[in-house]
Parts: sequence; C-alpha cells; structure tokens
Amino acid sequence: RARSSVAGCGPADGPLVLLLHGFPQFWWAWRAQLVALGDAGFRAVAPDLRGYGASDKPPRGYDAYTLSSDVAGMVRALGARDAVVVGHDWGGVLAWTAATLHPGVVSRLAVLAMPHPLRLREAVLHDPAQLRACAPIGFFQLPRLPEARLRRADGAYVGELLRSWGGPGYPDAETEARCRAAVQVPGVAHCSMEWYRWAVRSRTRPSGWRFLTLLERGVGVPTLHVQGADDPFMLPTTAHGSQAWVEAPYELQVLEGVGHYPHEEAAGHVSEALVAHARGELL
Repeated sequence: RARSSVAGCGPADGPLVLLLHGFPQFWWAWRAQLVALGDAGFRAVAPDLRGYGASDKPPRGYDAYTLSSDVAGMVRALGARDAVVVGHDWGGVLAWTAATLHPGVVSRLAVLAMPHPLRLREAVLHDPAQLRACAPIGFFQLPRLPEARLRRADGAYVGELLRSWGGPGYPDAETEARCRAAVQVPGVAHCSMEWYRWAVRSRTRPSGWRFLTLLERGVGVPTLHVQGADDPFMLPTTAHGSQAWVEAPYELQVLEGVGHYPHEEAAGHVSEALVAHARGELL
C-alpha cells in the first residue's frame, strides 16, 4: 500500500474523474483539465503517481500489476464505486491496465499518447520506426546513469526530453521549469526509471508473460484515444490498431500539429473532449 498526494477540482459529490500523469511530469500536467472537468460538475482528481511528487516512494512496486492496483485503490479511497479514468503516457499504460484487470472501478476510459500495451509490444517487435523512437528507454535500463543525468544541471535532460517529444513550441518556460524541479525531488529520478526497467525486464520473466496474457482480455468500457499526429515517441502508426483490444465503443482522435503532450499542447480541445466523454456524449 502506498499513500498518494492528489490535487482536485469540482464538487465532492460529483462523478469521479481520475487523471493519471506520465513521465517526466506530475499532477500539474492536468491543470487545464482539472478546472474544465470541475467546472462541468465532475470531481476531477489528479494524483502524483507512486514514486512521484509528494506520493510515497517505496523501494519496489513499480510493476504494472501494483501500479494498476494503486489506481483501483485510489478510486475506493476517494469514496467512489468507479471512475472515468484518464491516462497520459505511463498513466495511459495504467489506465489501459486498470480497465482490464480492475474493470469494476473503470466506468469509462480515456488514453492520451499511449497505445494499448499489446499494440505497443507488437509495434516494437515489427516496426523499426517505433523501435527507434523508443531508444531512450534503452538508456533508462542502465544502472544509476539515467538518474544522474536526470538530476544533473538542475534537470536539463528533462527539458531535452520534453522538447524532443513535444510538438512545435512545447514546452513553454514554466512547464519546463516545473517538470525539471519535479524530477529533482529526492527519489523521483530513480523511481521513475524503475517503471521503465520493469517494462523491459518483465518481457523475459513469467510475471511479465502472465501480464501480457491478462491484457488479452480486452477493455469493456467506452474508450477515447487521443494521439498527436506529430508525436515522435509513440507514433501515430502505432496508435492505430489499439481498437483490437477494446470490446466497446472506441474513438481515436489524431490531433494535427501536436506531439506527445496533447493535454498541454491542445489543452482546450482535450478538455472539451474529456468533458464530453465523461458525460457520455462522445461514445
């Protein structure tokens, strides 16, 4: 069990929308969507995920089983039976996983800049372009060096990653400064790398094979999938095909001129789409 720090907007008795951030970000990445969803009458909550921000940073538990259980636990701890679960990047992996392994707590699903994990695995194995795009993940497997680089020069590498993965003009100065500072919080650099290390190392372990088998169950709730057309990290060609693991209404929106951070690069559009999806107006 891990304690999570959260930020929220909206009425305490509103339908719950849980917003899960990715790397190298924290709850603040959802600032626009928190306000939009709260103004629309939803109880919007954005946690710092395990290993980030003010949340607990235990030495283990950075596997998708445990992390998706964290998501289910958050829904229950917030007093809700279920929630609309929204995830970006690694938060998207958790959203896909929670909807599959803990279907009772996810009423609707929205995923940004992250294909279904089985679709991503398929693309990495068979599409050289997606394999090349994932090159930083190879560096993240090294012991200690990635952590040192993330911390060096006040997190300059974090800014490099944001610029290389984002669309034109992203990030602005405040976003870069906040993300760089967030990775300087003691423990965050190491914990954030552990997520990636589990993702790669689990491929050769029985627990990893079991995880992939469980994901074959598919997602049984309406799913909105948002993808930047200019995302150089999770390619648009990889996003296509995720529908194969959704056994419910599904919509893929590809946003022109947008990179890996649609919720910030196209904040207005994404906020409107999430409100409509949470209301059941899209699917």
